[in-house]
Parts: sequence; structure tokens; C-alpha cells
Amino acid sequence: MPVPILTAHDATGHIHLIIGSNPLASARCTKSIECGAKAILIAPPEAQLHYSLVKKVDDGQVEWRKKTFVDEDLQTLGRQEVDHVVDAVFVTLGGKVHLSAHISMLCRKLRIPVNVTDSPNLCTFALLSTHSDGPLQIGITTSGKGCKLASRIRRELAATLPPNLGAAIERLGGMRRRIFEEDHRQYDLADAGGDNSDDDAPAQKASFNRLVRDSDHDAAKTRRMRWLSQICEYWPLRRLASISDAEIETILQSYNSSSTVVQSPLGLRSDISTSSSVSHKPLIILAGSGPGSPHLLTVATHRAIQIADVILADKLVPSPVLDLIPRRTPVHIARKFPGNADAAQQELLEMGLEALQKGLTVLRLKQGDPYVYGRGGEEYIFFREHGYIPMVLPGITSSLAAPLFAAIPPTHRNVSDQILICTGTGRKGAAPAPPPYVKSQTVVFLMALHRLSSLVESLIGVTPSDTPPISSPNPFPWPKATPCAVIERASCPDQRVIRSSLAQVVSAVEEEGSRPPGLLVVGWSCDVLKSTGGATWLMEDGFRGFEELFTDDNKIRELLRDT
Repeated sequence: MPVPILTAHDATGHIHLIIGSNPLASARCTKSIECGAKAILIAPPEAQLHYSLVKKVDDGQVEWRKKTFVDEDLQTLGRQEVDHVVDAVFVTLGGKVHLSAHISMLCRKLRIPVNVTDSPNLCTFALLSTHSDGPLQIGITTSGKGCKLASRIRRELAATLPPNLGAAIERLGGMRRRIFEEDHRQYDLADAGGDNSDDDAPAQKASFNRLVRDSDHDAAKTRRMRWLSQICEYWPLRRLASISDAEIETILQSYNSSSTVVQSPLGLRSDISTSSSVSHKPLIILAGSGPGSPHLLTVATHRAIQIADVILADKLVPSPVLDLIPRRTPVHIARKFPGNADAAQQELLEMGLEALQKGLTVLRLKQGDPYVYGRGGEEYIFFREHGYIPMVLPGITSSLAAPLFAAIPPTHRNVSDQILICTGTGRKGAAPAPPPYVKSQTVVFLMALHRLSSLVESLIGVTPSDTPPISSPNPFPWPKATPCAVIERASCPDQRVIRSSLAQVVSAVEEEGSRPPGLLVVGWSCDVLKSTGGATWLMEDGFRGFEELFTDDNKIRELLRDT
């Protein structure tokens, strides 16, 4: 069965024809009025209108044509600018009435959208069960298979959303317009930041986390729009919903076109001070939060989350983990985006030091493991030099967990007896030397997807376009047919795996888009349990690996509280 296309339709000023006089006709009139359309009701003069319909007619919200339907109504009651053809028809008589089928047939011939109650076969469109909160609208449909179930799904989804999310979206939209107007006025930009405003974009562009070097002046001009895109992608919804006008102003002023360093912290209250209740010695904790799912937190890290006075989190720490943080605890999420990592890192260190000097317990919460490409060693040295010895708590590194969740055993007898974990991006964005091809080796590249094309070029023996001319090709190139996999948001419900080969993986990611954070696994172990089966690439979306262990979303919290 083909999947119907879901659209948000602007019906302002349109003419909607509603045929019938029952309570459902009243509901259809209400829906038309809410979307800005004019509702015309067609029902005989002797019809017994539902009391809610009578009120709408008396209030002038609905025009009642006291007559039976005739075919000419479809082409005479509409707007003048469309030759009086009506814009949509709602038939509430039911599918068993002959007139319903007749109207449906006429509408299809005239290409007028038509909806017939309880008759999916007579409809060219269906109304969704919707949740509305200002500019935010969420629609659920079961394609006519279970209308009551659609309503329940909508209610339960809406219940998971933080309050005031619609108002926050309105603020962020105003912020986006302001950034575009100010940056466009200053730099005459055709597209401030290249930010895609289409809601149906399936993922971020493959260049979403592309490195911005100091010499890239055009990208520097759009740093504020890039930052807005980053917080919309990485901040927890609860944090976004609580954003204030003052915080928006802070972002606009801090990330101006000529500055890379933020002057004042966002999310960490400036009034934090040593209170009478703080009697313990200052403590800095460097902790890994694992690959993404809160199910994979260590008990020690969860305990640290509960006792910390201040939490400084990487932007890649996912929302379900951040949701475990008590509401009383100030949280600062790293304001890192490509080209600003060093400045944002220094900001975190200084904020942590300031809190320690006030006698607080500071948790530096990282994704994965602190010492596996997490700059944990650098932070340990920084705090030690200032007189504070960090407590370091391990986390499950995504370099080993992500392949597992993608059904890729990095070691497998007679296939792979070595694992190599590499970074795809060196210091200040430099491209590291590619590892030589070893058939019995599985290589995991972290922080590599933003420069996937040049990384693949370096592996297969082509001098990458983003390296200096003096660089020489890989002396031991990888075969283009080597299987590989891009694994994004490992262990999270929206995990995605793209299986391909070195010859096609770049095209696959450019076609499917990016869903950071992610990593690349290369080696023949990628084909041991699953393969592309001869296809250019295969995409697997979603992860439900913990459903048999935890029957509801709150189970993990209950277990952690009991520890």
C-alpha cells in the first residue's frame, strides 16, 4: 500500500463545503474555521442541525445554504480567483449513502479534495488527529485503520512534550528571522547559514558538522545561524522549552560576527555561590555517559548526576540522559560548533574552575568515555594544575558499543583479529594520516563524518582535497569494495545504520543526510552478520534493543533510584 503524503496546508480564505447536519458536520465546520477557511454548510431547510452548528450559524461563523446538494455547487460556491470552484468538500453523510459516492466521484473529476466520513475509499485526503501548541502541530493518522487509536497515540505523544514548547518555537523562530535579517543586512548574504526551513527535511545535511577554519571568512559570517542550528539539533527539548528572551539576547550578543568566545555563560546561573548547605570539599568529576541510551549509564555516573551542584555537559550528551538531571541543578551545555571547539572548551574549563573555587561539586559530563577522544586527559591536567584532582568515571565508548548495536562484531574468527580506533579529525581540523589496509583489521573512525569524502579518498589511495599538496597517497590503499557502515545515534530510539562500501558510502550519506553524532566502521567484519546483499547501500532506521528488558520508559529510572 502506498504511503500517503502528509502536508500542512494553508487554507486561509478558502471555501470549504460541508454537507450534512450532524455533530460531525459541526466538527468539520470548526476545523475549517480554525484554519482560516470559510465554511459553507449545505443541508435542507427542514434538517435538524446539531445545537453547536446552530450556534455557529447564528454567530455568523458558518453560512448555511438551506437546500439539498446539486452538482453545480462544486463550481459555483467557490472563490472568484479560482473560477468559483470550491477548495475542499467534507461529506458527513456516511459512505453507505449514494449521494456520498456521487459527490466523491465528481470531486475526483474536478480535482477537488474530498473527505467522506467512515469511507476511506471515497476520500482523497484524511484529517489527522492533531496536537496544536502555537506554531507546533503534530498530526497522527492510522490511514483509516483505527481512528480511536490515532487519538490515543496523539494524546500519549503530546504528554511526553515539555510545557511551553510552542512558545519556545515562536521565540526561536523570531531569533532565526532576526539573525537572518541582521547578518543579511551586514554581509548581503543570499542565505544566512544555509539553514533549511523545510519541516520535512529527513536529516541534517551531510555538511552539518563541517569544520569551519579561521580562514573561512564566509562561514564565520554565519556563525550565529550555525549556532542556532546546533542548539536546535542537540539541546534537550526540556531545555529548549525553557529558553527565555534574555537567553536569546545573550546568544545574539555573544555569538556576533566578530567573536568566537562567549562572554557570559548560558544555562549556568551567574549567582551560584557557596551556600550554608555546602559543607563538602570541592570536587570535580569527569564522567562518561556512554553512547546515548540512559540504560547504558554506569551506576556511578548516575549517582554523580544526582549529587552534582553544577553540571557541564557536552552538546552530544542526548536528551534522555540530561533528563535524569534534577531540576534544581544548573546545567551548561557546551556551545561547540565546528570552528569554535577550542573557545567553547576553554569556557567549560573556566566555568568548572570558578564553581570549584566556590566549594561546589562539578560534574563534567561527556558522551562515551572521557579518555577515548573525549579530551579527558587534557581536562584532568588542567584541574590538577589548579589544585583539584579529578575523579574519573568510565563510560561505554561508542567506538565499541555502536558496532554491537549495528550487528557488527569488530572481531570475528577468520575475518578480523584487530580493532583500530581512530579520529577522523586531528587538532585544529588537520586530517590525520590514513591507516594502511590490513584485511584482518576493523577500523572505527570517530569524529569523521563531517569530512567523510576526503577520509574515504585517503583510504582508497587518492590524495584528499582537504589536505596540503605535499601529502602523499596512502601507500597501502583499501579496496573500494571494502564494506563499511555509518552508525548514527547508537543505542538511541532514532539510531540509524547505513551499510555500504567505500566506493558508495559518500553518495549514500549525501543522499540520506546526516543524523549526528555518528561514526564510521570499515572492514570485512561489517559483512559477517548483515550485508547489503548486493545493493549499493541499505539504511536501517530505529533501535528497540532494550524493549524486552525495560517494559516502559520509566523502568530505568526506577532501577537507578533503587541502587
